[in-house]
This record gives sequence, C-alpha cells and structure tokens, in this order.
Amino acid sequence: METDKTALIVALTGATGSVYGLTLARRVLEQQVPLYLLISETGREVLRQETGRDWQEWRRELNSLGQMETPDVQNLGAAVSSGSFPVRGMVAAPCSMGALGRIAAGISGNLIERAADVCLKERRRLILLTRETPLSAIHLQNMLTVTQAGGIIMPPVPAFYTNPRTVEDLVDQTVNRVMDLLSLPVPGASRWQGQGSEKP
Repeated sequence: METDKTALIVALTGATGSVYGLTLARRVLEQQVPLYLLISETGREVLRQETGRDWQEWRRELNSLGQMETPDVQNLGAAVSSGSFPVRGMVAAPCSMGALGRIAAGISGNLIERAADVCLKERRRLILLTRETPLSAIHLQNMLTVTQAGGIIMPPVPAFYTNPRTVEDLVDQTVNRVMDLLSLPVPGASRWQGQGSEKP
C-alpha cells in the first residue's frame, strides 16, 4: 500500500531526548513523506549537548534523505502557521513542560506553538512526547487540557517486552508507536503477540 505523502511537522523543543525527534525525522524522510522540521533555540543547544553535533550538521544529513523544510521558529508567517496548509499532523519530540504549558494555554509565541495550536483547531493529530519527572499538578493539568482539546500526550516510556539491547532499541520502540498513531508503515516492528494461547 502506498504511503500517504501529506507533510508531517516534527518539532524539537528544549527538553532532553532530541534523539526521538531525529529518529522520527529520519524514518519519515526515508518513507519519502515531506517533513517540516522545527527546532527551538534551546532545542539546538540540547541537540548539541546530547549528540556532539550541531544543528547545521544534522540539517545537512536529514536534507539528503528527502524533502524537508526547516522554517525559522520565529517566523509566524511560515506555511505551517495556517490551517489552510494541509499537514497530516505534528509531533513534538521531545516536548518540554514549557512548550506543553504554552500549547495548553493557546499561546503562540513561536512557530512550534502556533503549529500545534493549528493542529488542535483543525482537528489534526498532535502528539507530544512530554519529558519531565516527577510531574507537578500544573504539568498534569496541562496534559489534561491538551488531551481534552484533542491532542495525544505520549511520554516516551520504554517497553521491555521487546527485550531491548541498546538505547537505539528503546528509542525505536517509541518512534514505532508514534508512527502507528500517524498511520505510517512500520516494517519489522516488534509487537506484543499475547500470552496464554497455544498454536496448533
């Protein structure tokens, strides 16, 4: 079955876990799905700290894989700021508690927050890989608010039934779940097959 080529938005905010957004971006581009990759200034700093490579290096690598746009997050006139521009949805991976709070409040201080607001108002898929622990009552209320508005809160909680051997295995399992939510193909994904039944 041919993959839907409607563009996807992936955003990296200033929380730890930039590898989730990078892995998702790579997988989406490899399927030749157009990508709008948004990264905040703090997200760039975290990216450099966690990977040892700066944003421009990653940008060049990802650009070589497929059709990708990287609008300035301060450009509220970019295509993805309008509901008339068709996208399949948006994933913030990772999503900081600050970004979550502003999205929950409907505050569009930058293009990441505006694109998320557009996805909610247009009833498009919005998935937030929220990164923080422990959670305060404010965090939980913001998560509930976004959920009630139609978003999906998806903390990147590792699954161990797949018997992961590396950090990459753990990241892949979370990214596979995100791609399932976006109705994107996930060839070779390890899935729970159930217990207690015997095959003839």
